[in-house]
Amino acid sequence: MNTNLNRLVYYSKNRIIGEPKELSLSIASILSTSRTKNAEVGVTGALMFNAGCFAQVLEGPQHAVEAVFERIQQDERHGDVSLLAFEPVQFRFFGDWSMGFVGAKPNDADVYGDLTEQGGFDATRMTGDELLSVLYRLALQEENPKY
Repeated sequence: MNTNLNRLVYYSKNRIIGEPKELSLSIASILSTSRTKNAEVGVTGALMFNAGCFAQVLEGPQHAVEAVFERIQQDERHGDVSLLAFEPVQFRFFGDWSMGFVGAKPNDADVYGDLTEQGGFDATRMTGDELLSVLYRLALQEENPKY
């Protein structure tokens, strides 16, 4: 096992306030900055955002993942940041994504709808593995819409 490769899974409350256009601009800014900074330190992952929360997986060297997570915890756009998992792993689920944004396509509403029918998408009741699974499934759909 590559003991220097780690995966961190967290969720936080969305504290971005504004109209849909303002929210889109804020998310675009987050993605642009994180893609640049994460690529520099070898961190990959996926981010999901909705009106209520952020959910994210970060993968990379332990020190780099810890530094990225520290910045997230200090970011005023995130509230009540909750760590679900942080552990050494053998491989990356999101190796090709410096920071993928999942759930952005219109048909992703169907995925969220399915989650809601099963008791609601409530990150506060999910384990790190469950949240990772949801983000990975959405990432596969982003890459291959026929999946």
